[in-house]
Amino acid sequence: MDEISYNPQELMVVNAARLLKDHDVVFVGVGIPNLACNLAMRTHAPNLQMIYEAGVIGAHPARLPLSIGDPTLVSGATAVCSMYDIFTLYLQRGNVDVGFLGGAQIDQFGNINATVIGDYQHPKVRLPGSGGAMEIAAWANRCYIITPHQKRRFPARVDFHTSIGFLSGGDARAKTGVRGGGPQAVVTNLGILKPDEQGEMVLAAIHPGVTYEQARENTGWPLKITEDCPETLPPTADELYILREKLDPQRIYI
Repeated sequence: MDEISYNPQELMVVNAARLLKDHDVVFVGVGIPNLACNLAMRTHAPNLQMIYEAGVIGAHPARLPLSIGDPTLVSGATAVCSMYDIFTLYLQRGNVDVGFLGGAQIDQFGNINATVIGDYQHPKVRLPGSGGAMEIAAWANRCYIITPHQKRRFPARVDFHTSIGFLSGGDARAKTGVRGGGPQAVVTNLGILKPDEQGEMVLAAIHPGVTYEQARENTGWPLKITEDCPETLPPTADELYILREKLDPQRIYI
């Protein structure tokens, strides 16, 4: 049987989709997180509910949205409300199971930087900033982060705390009073990182053909590995067909 080929973007989408459960309410943006949710809905989680920060609940977009304000999100949606209602009545009340996040930097304790690279007053690069990510990171019941695994993206400490992870580890997050469970997985093109009891991100699963040394070399801190670190299952033919032919036929994101 011929081996099925896939690229790093498809690998991340598939593994992110597999983390989602049926009936999850997911606060999602555009791009790879959107593809992951739609893939999950078409495979193992048909009752998954997507909400967008623009105020769309139960979205069923007819095509890939270009932004969180794309009109296609409204067509066929369960409800439409204000951005204020989405953040207060849904997110802060605990009605959001999953928040999908990304960022320029993710550190040892799952903190995210999407604001600046370098010193805040004199940055090397100024980034887009938080958007709704700060609130999602604080209040979603669990968060998943999706990003390529590169050393510059995984420093020991972020240059700026845009979105809360586990701060300095231990009970530092709990002391802030935020209710959300924090980052429960970081999905990369090399593997999946998950927090240990202290909130430190450790290698919990590794993708086919990847070695621990590769993951360690692309991480800015001494990356630990779980004792029973499994290998993830490769994307199936069905998953790739849905991604390539149904969800992103123009290959915008994959």
